[in-house]
Amino acid sequence: MTLPAEDLLDEAMKLPESERRVLALRLLESVGDDSPEDIERAWAEEARKRLDDIRSGRSQPVAWDEARRRIFARG
Repeated sequence: MTLPAEDLLDEAMKLPESERRVLALRLLESVGDDSPEDIERAWAEEARKRLDDIRSGRSQPVAWDEARRRIFARG
């Protein structure tokens, strides 16, 4: 995700849950109706990209305990 998208997510997470639900639904509606095959293909492509990033050193994996700590620290 790009830095502007990360910043937007951080701001959205400050909203009350009811507003986040509405926002999430509106965002989902904005991306169209992809078939299950299209969605599966997109996830596979993203997984390959992330694996390539790790193998090339562009990205470093994070242990689940650390990732979980970061996720819940945002809340």
